[in-house]
Amino acid sequence: MKDLNLTSQQFDQAINRCRDIFVKKTIDYGTSWRILRPASLTDQIFIKANRIRSIEEKSVAKVDDPIDLEFVGIVNYCVMAMIQLDHISDQQLDWPTEKVQSSYDHYVSETKELMMDKNHDYGEAWRDMRVSSMTDLILMKILRTKSIESNDGKTLISEGLKANYQDMLNYAVFALIKLQE
Repeated sequence: MKDLNLTSQQFDQAINRCRDIFVKKTIDYGTSWRILRPASLTDQIFIKANRIRSIEEKSVAKVDDPIDLEFVGIVNYCVMAMIQLDHISDQQLDWPTEKVQSSYDHYVSETKELMMDKNHDYGEAWRDMRVSSMTDLILMKILRTKSIESNDGKTLISEGLKANYQDMLNYAVFALIKLQE
């Protein structure tokens, strides 16, 4: 089993890259994504994951956007979705960059804590997985999320929306780490 400290460091490096892009896009576009409902963000995550799977299966991309940037997009859309879940009734669409950064850091910190706990219990099994399996797991989590959304966010026994977004974020970070190694 690899050192959990290494995983923590690699997670932080991947997230720093994602956060940097997120903040720069916030400066360029503002918080226009705040108009999106969580279900729309789920669909954006689906588009990214579906493109990754399509390229994995065809072994060729006709658009020159690398797969790793699609995983970055999944991370950032998951953070947006978690923010929206907690702030959907907030009618203020234009958030200052500092508030966005603080919210980003909050949700990533919660998600990292979950990842570290699961990594401890599962013995870092993700390190022996293929990136294509991570893509499939993200797609499965998207389908679960869509089902929960269709049921007005209610579940009988299953994890809720936020937990699924956290899992998707963590699988996307794992993929980024594996693509970097």
